[in-house]
Amino acid sequence: MGRWEPDGEGRLRMAAMELFAEVGYEQATVAAIAERAGLTSRTFFRYFTDKREVLFSGSEVLQESMVAALRGAPTDATAMEAMAFALQAPADFFDEDRRDFARVRASVIAATGELHERELIKLSRLSAAMAEALRARGFGEPDASLVAEAGIAVFRVAFAQWVGLAERRTYGDIVGALLVRLKTLAAVH
Repeated sequence: MGRWEPDGEGRLRMAAMELFAEVGYEQATVAAIAERAGLTSRTFFRYFTDKREVLFSGSEVLQESMVAALRGAPTDATAMEAMAFALQAPADFFDEDRRDFARVRASVIAATGELHERELIKLSRLSAAMAEALRARGFGEPDASLVAEAGIAVFRVAFAQWVGLAERRTYGDIVGALLVRLKTLAAVH
């Protein structure tokens, strides 16, 4: 495979995921990832600062899309209704073509303490951004933080279900079902 072939970033990402699954995250080197992709280590560093970024490079885009959806919710939406808009925002990103990649990513992160910690930090930042967007919509504290954390809980459970080996539902369908379930649970006295 020549270096001039298109989609270097995608090839590097797929090569990394294959190696992470085969030999483990710690044992996979940047050089081995680049070689498998038919590229050089130097090319790897044009796309990623380190091998962790292969797993986390889309975090900012995800956060931006979710916060934008929350901000774009109807002005009369309750805090949870606005959060539902945010939770549905990644539905296009989490399409069927990405499910296998997401499954491997989730298993690599779960198996590596450093990566699991990074994932939790990412979710904490997402929660803080959502709470800030809710405050900008006029929701005070502790409501904004409480709804943001509830939203992150729904997101985590939805994602975990979506990457399940037997799961066939779309991410959006899972989120919708979980929001209905959360509403039912909150109404139980």
